[in-house]
Amino acid sequence: MERRHTGVPRTVLLFATLLLGFAATAWVVSEGRSDELDRRVILALRDMTGPLGPAWIDETARNITSLGSVIVVCLLVGAVAGYLLLRSDRSSAILVLVSVFGGLALNDFLKMIFDRARPALALPFMRVFSSSFPSGHAALSCAAYLSMAALVVRASRTTAMRVYAMAVAIFLVLLVGISRVYLGVHYPSDVLAGWCVGSAWVLICWRAAEEIARRRSGNGRQRR
Repeated sequence: MERRHTGVPRTVLLFATLLLGFAATAWVVSEGRSDELDRRVILALRDMTGPLGPAWIDETARNITSLGSVIVVCLLVGAVAGYLLLRSDRSSAILVLVSVFGGLALNDFLKMIFDRARPALALPFMRVFSSSFPSGHAALSCAAYLSMAALVVRASRTTAMRVYAMAVAIFLVLLVGISRVYLGVHYPSDVLAGWCVGSAWVLICWRAAEEIARRRSGNGRQRR
């Protein structure tokens, strides 16, 4: 008896959940329904002089938030893509690059559409140049770290290694998003929307790559 392939329904369900999450967040933000909660969360993490906690927490938050910056992510992804090309794994290199830079372009496009003002609570040394919604750091960290974790998952032979790789990626993504709120440069709703956008884009890219590989494999068998 032929086993049913359940990957597509699960992928579609997850994508629909992420899309619905973004749409709901965007609607709440556009209607101004999240303003009060967003402000309360940010104010709960700071006082008149800046974020709560000792100075080393501020320094740690700045270091963590850089893991989602364009410069750091581009350097990291470029190094990974170069390694994959040296291994003659051209398809994986292209996939990672499309996932990351496509996600960045998509998020920037959404920023232009919504054009939400940044919180007026950022630290003086935190310079920001773009609008607030969705969070670029949240979306870009999702696209980069989840894509690289997916590479490890695909190459891993044990469930423990797969779970570990994905758990580390998710942990980094969460840290980056939380750091943006802690530093006052993003509202929580910005970060939530960025997570939805980045994760959904990675899901699309990897599902498309799997479908292309499947069709190529099928065509190769037909020619034999």
